[in-house]
Amino acid sequence: MEFNYQINEKPGYCAVKLEGNLIEKGQAVSLIDDVQHLVLKDTTRFVLNLTDFRYMNSTGLTVLLNILTLARKSGGEVVICHIPEQINSLLTVTKLNSIFTVKETEAEAAGSFA
Repeated sequence: MEFNYQINEKPGYCAVKLEGNLIEKGQAVSLIDDVQHLVLKDTTRFVLNLTDFRYMNSTGLTVLLNILTLARKSGGEVVICHIPEQINSLLTVTKLNSIFTVKETEAEAAGSFA
């Protein structure tokens, strides 16, 4: 399964839905470019919805960290929600679950910005 994403600007934050497998840096170039563009437009709060995200390796972790860095450098935040068990295990093993804010649903994630 290829990597895809959808970005939806919502009041107060931007929802980014990740889908498929992220295993090569080239797969996420447009995602990082889109996030950079949003940050330049003062959108600095992001909810990453991983409902349909199936697999990632260290490249995928780097992409998530890049998004977090872009947001935080601009005074924003990234919250991850709907994490599949396999991805959650990877975040736990790498201790990244302590760096990211993690919520069960997008509504809870959006509410954490208040």
